[in-house]
Amino acid sequence: MRNNPTEPEKRLWAALRDSRLAGFKFRGQDVIGHRIVDFFCPARGVVIEVDGDTHHAEVDALRDAQMLRQFGFRTVRFTNGDVMRNLEGCLTRLCNVLDDTPERWAGRVRHHPPTPSSEEEGEK
Repeated sequence: MRNNPTEPEKRLWAALRDSRLAGFKFRGQDVIGHRIVDFFCPARGVVIEVDGDTHHAEVDALRDAQMLRQFGFRTVRFTNGDVMRNLEGCLTRLCNVLDDTPERWAGRVRHHPPTPSSEEEGEK
């Protein structure tokens, strides 16, 4: 993993971290399978990539399709220029994708019984 994020990655992370974007939680530079992704929203299974000049659309499309097939994760890509010149537009697009992507754990039920308080334990 890289120690020095690019300026566009720093700018986008500042908008995503601490659930700042509509309450969604993100991880920065996460490992999924054999890939390191720029950002990941686990609750929705959405990967965010910020692409520099060295990216190739055809190769990226194949990787994105593999990510969807293998893990069920959708990939959203922004260019460095998009993030630097139109961060609000990127965030709006990302919010739309997140809103259109179902919660991955919506039907999950917790199987842990509530922990009794110390007062309840003393009554036994």
